[in-house]
Amino acid sequence: MPTVALLSIGFSLGAALLLIAGNLPQQLPHRCLAKAAGFLLILALAGLQVLHLHFLLNQFDVFHARLYGLLLYAVAPSFYFYSRQLLVVDSHYQRRDGVHLAPLLISFVLPYDVALPGAFLLGAAYLTWLANVVYRLRAQRQRFQLELLALATLFVIAIAVLLLGFIGPLVDQGHFIQTYSILIGLAFFAVTLTLLRFPSITADVSEAVQAAYAESTLKNIDKAVVLAKLDDLMEHDKLYTLETLNLTLLAEQLGITAHQLSELINTQFQQGFSRYIREHRIAAAKKLLLAEPNASVLSIGLSVGFNSQSNFYAAFRDIADMTPGQYRKNHGES
Repeated sequence: MPTVALLSIGFSLGAALLLIAGNLPQQLPHRCLAKAAGFLLILALAGLQVLHLHFLLNQFDVFHARLYGLLLYAVAPSFYFYSRQLLVVDSHYQRRDGVHLAPLLISFVLPYDVALPGAFLLGAAYLTWLANVVYRLRAQRQRFQLELLALATLFVIAIAVLLLGFIGPLVDQGHFIQTYSILIGLAFFAVTLTLLRFPSITADVSEAVQAAYAESTLKNIDKAVVLAKLDDLMEHDKLYTLETLNLTLLAEQLGITAHQLSELINTQFQQGFSRYIREHRIAAAKKLLLAEPNASVLSIGLSVGFNSQSNFYAAFRDIADMTPGQYRKNHGES
């Protein structure tokens, strides 16, 4: 078990660096406080793993270290601020939100016997809030079933961490640290795998949230006319091949607002804008893979609107359940 814990710590630190340097800035919402919360969450978890490493190698007494308590109490609030930006409509930060930072200050004065279970009790409260918010989105579950499965995996890991925290005072410190290190490693693995498998998961979830809470904005437009124009832009003008295409730009071409276009796609196609565009791009890529057998996979991905090979591969696997190369091989021979 100590070996598994050490491997989990090593993976966690590597994944933290990759998330901060690579995927995390691109996946985060555009508000500065949400970005800061995301970075703080990653750093807090990585910091815990560093202290766990010190314990496993040097028998360092992490439980009575002020830094350990601070990091424990930083995880739940930072996760709350980040996830709220994704899952709550009109989640503008206000002065009263400062109450969520109070546990960080309290952690400096709480005795060990109270601080450890208190941190995990706080985590349980935030997990309950998150479960309630996600439950409200149940009407949108058909749009991102696989993504919800990934989130459910994180829920299971979080519950395991909470159970460990509550029984922590009753078990040996070494076993507690090893188990906690492994669970954090599993969380990093789940997040990394989810971002690789669903690179646009935050955009999809945000669109689902907007669809779940928004009132209809389509009462004053002719949906049939707009849908016909949308089809023309996709099929004849191939607007999806624009790498810079976004909801606002496409809405301007249709003469409606971005909110109206988002709702139109949600209600007519039961999916968000991001996936709608990805499906058009993948459909075009499939045709090119067979029509141009000598063209490279990268060139085809770029020609249909993707900005990198990794994004093209991730989207193709998501929609076609295979890589572009496999699709070309399987269908080119038939």
